[in-house]
Amino acid sequence: MLMKVENASGQALLKRGNRMAIVRRLRMEPGLSRVDLANALDLTKSTVSALTRELIAEGWLLEREVLVTGDIGRRPTPLFVDPGRLLLLGTQVGIGHVRVVLTSLTGEVLAAKSAAYDTTLDVEACILALTRTMLAVAGRCGDAQQIIGIGVGLPGGVDQARDQLVFAPHVHWHQVPFGALLREALQGTPLAGAPVFMQNDADVAALGETEFNPSPQADPLLLVLVGEGVGAGIVVGGRLLTGARGLAGEVGHMVLQIDGPRCSCGRRGCAEALIASRALLRQDAPPPPADVAQAGRYLGVLLQNLAAAYDPACIVLGGPAMVLGDALLAPVQATLAEYAQAAGLPEPALRVARFGADAIAVGAAALAGYRLTQPTLA
Repeated sequence: MLMKVENASGQALLKRGNRMAIVRRLRMEPGLSRVDLANALDLTKSTVSALTRELIAEGWLLEREVLVTGDIGRRPTPLFVDPGRLLLLGTQVGIGHVRVVLTSLTGEVLAAKSAAYDTTLDVEACILALTRTMLAVAGRCGDAQQIIGIGVGLPGGVDQARDQLVFAPHVHWHQVPFGALLREALQGTPLAGAPVFMQNDADVAALGETEFNPSPQADPLLLVLVGEGVGAGIVVGGRLLTGARGLAGEVGHMVLQIDGPRCSCGRRGCAEALIASRALLRQDAPPPPADVAQAGRYLGVLLQNLAAAYDPACIVLGGPAMVLGDALLAPVQATLAEYAQAAGLPEPALRVARFGADAIAVGAAALAGYRLTQPTLA
C-alpha cells in the first residue's frame, strides 16, 4: 500500500513538472503548437494535448486562431501564456518605502502603488504599510482574475529554509520571520492563502530580467543594484544562486580599497562605501560630476572583479543610481573597457535593467512565478 501511495505521489509530481514545463516553454517561445511542444519537451502528443486542455481551462494558457494563408491542410493552433486571468503580486520593501505591482504571468504591469513607512519603528510598521498597499493593488483585479502568488523583495539576505530575513543593515532588522508576519497580516483578507515567496531585492531583480524576458544570450546573468547599498543577483542556467545562507550577492561588502572609508558594516573600503551614497541620490542638490565619475570608476572595478569571478554573458545595472545616467555609466564602461583591453579580452555585455525603477517590484512578481513553475523549488 505504501508503494502505491509513493507511486501516486511520484506520478502527481511528474504531471506537475510536465505542466509547468509547458508553461515555461511557451513563455520562452510563444506561439508553439502542441506538436512543437511534444517534440521540444520529449512528451507524447496525447500527453501534451491533455495537459494543455487543463492549462487552458485553468487560465494558464490560451490558443489563438491561425491566420488563413491559402495553404492546403490543417494548420496547427499556436499556444500562448494567458496574460489576463492568472496574476502575480510583486512587492518591494525599500528603505522607508514599499512598492507593489500587479503583473501578468509574462510580466506586464497592470497596476502599481507605493507607500511610505517609518524606519525608526519596528518591522510591524512596514508590514502594515505593505499589507494595506498590497490589498489596494489587489483590489484592481477583475472578477475573472486570480492572484496565484505573492513575491517579496527585501533589502537584505534571506534564509528561505527558515523563512527569515537574516539581516537588513539599512533598517537594522536581524533574524526577522518576515514571511510568517506577512502571512499573519493577510489572514482574513482576499489575499489570505496566496503563497508568499521572499528573497533579496537584487536576486528578485535578476529573476525579473530572466523570467519575464528569457534569452539564452543572457545566461549566466549578473545584475547589480546600486542605491544606498550595492547588491547583486546571479542567475545561472535559469536558477538563482543564493548561497548556503541566502547571502550570496552581498557584493557591496567586497573590499575595493584597503583602509578606505568606513562602511555601514564596520569594515573599511567596501564597494558600498565607495559607490553607494545618499549624497549621490539627493534630488535637491545634484552631486558634483567628479564624485559621480569617481563612483562610476569604482563601480567599473567592482563589475570587472565580478566578471572575472562569474564570467557572465550579460551584466545588468539597476537601482536608484541609474537616474544619474551617462554621468555614472560612462566611467563604468570606460573602466571595463580599459581592463578588457589590458587583458586582450572582449568587454562584458552591459545594459540597464529593463524594468527601471520597478526592477525590484516586478522582479518580486517574477520570483513568485519562478517558484510556482519550478516544481523542484515548491
